[in-house]
Amino acid sequence: MSWAEAKQYVDWIVKLTGKPYRLLTEAEWEYAARAGTTTVYFWGDEIGDGNANCNPCGSQWDGKRTAPVGSFAANAFGLHDMHGNVWEWVEDCWHDSYAGNPPADGSAWTAGGNCNIRVVRGGSWLNDPDFLRSAIRDRSTSVARGNALGFRVGRTLTP
Repeated sequence: MSWAEAKQYVDWIVKLTGKPYRLLTEAEWEYAARAGTTTVYFWGDEIGDGNANCNPCGSQWDGKRTAPVGSFAANAFGLHDMHGNVWEWVEDCWHDSYAGNPPADGSAWTAGGNCNIRVVRGGSWLNDPDFLRSAIRDRSTSVARGNALGFRVGRTLTP
């Protein structure tokens, strides 16, 4: 699924539910993936066996295809599949580095970036474990599609 298609889905679910759904920002994605940890993956510094879908991570889907959602243990926030399975589109435009100060409030960083290229996070079933680290970031054109690209929606909650 392309970034543009992910955005179309978000628009559809907002119209359907009347709730403020959206793609996560890059900062929100990493916060969610880490779930309060400072380790390479939320479960520790080593990939281990059977913790994620990557090539090779010790699951039945390694290097073959995506795994069904929820096939791996949830992190401390109750979120499944933050590492591996598919790269997840986020709202942010691509910047080559964090130089130039991304927004400190965790909002999407679009100013000054290349918005024809968007950020993806989390790694996929095709990648080796280094591409699944909580801090890993990559990019793809916003119209690129593939079976290793997906997304996660967030919802803005008001107090």
